Amino acid sequence: MFDSIQGGTTMKKVALLLSALLFLGCAAFGQALTQADRERSVKYLQQTRDGVVGATKGLSEAQMKFKPAPDRWSVAETLEHIALAEDFLLQNISEKIMKAPPGSTDRDTAKIDAMVLAMIPDRSHKAQAPPPLVPTSRWTPAETLDHFLKSRAKTIGFLESTPDLRNHVADSPLGQPLDAYEWLLFIGAHSERHTKQILEVKADPNFPKN
Repeated sequence: MFDSIQGGTTMKKVALLLSALLFLGCAAFGQALTQADRERSVKYLQQTRDGVVGATKGLSEAQMKFKPAPDRWSVAETLEHIALAEDFLLQNISEKIMKAPPGSTDRDTAKIDAMVLAMIPDRSHKAQAPPPLVPTSRWTPAETLDHFLKSRAKTIGFLESTPDLRNHVADSPLGQPLDAYEWLLFIGAHSERHTKQILEVKADPNFPKN
């Protein structure tokens, strides 16, 4: 949910986002993940993966590098951010959240799932990317897409094979903790958000025709 816009985000919000993404203060809650939930989220990760591919397919080098404004990301930079965030989030889920001890609670998981899917893709709320997720043109666009696709395959594999995803939670920038399953939804929603950003760049009147 991090954007290239420099204004509109207070230092307090930035600090909250950073602390959430670094998963400070993990806790654990025990609830069962249904097979329907698992299948639905796999489909969502596949759909949002395909959205990224479709939004970047067939673009020339000039189109990939076009920036609507000096403080806005290009398609290539946005794609790199998507790939970096995928790796960052999955690593934290697998290495930190899933190591929290199990517990139990009456969390309204259906409501929180829906909140993630509604709030993260919403481009009306802006946020700055933390330094590790800021694009630096470390790969070519083709390499970036390949990296993203391999990372998304790992994310889907983790979702399909990992039990107890409801049992472990961490603080989030949404104002309440998310369990590991909801953080996986967050990954898909984050790529959906930035696919919209790519489409905004492509809709700019100055976007190269070829």
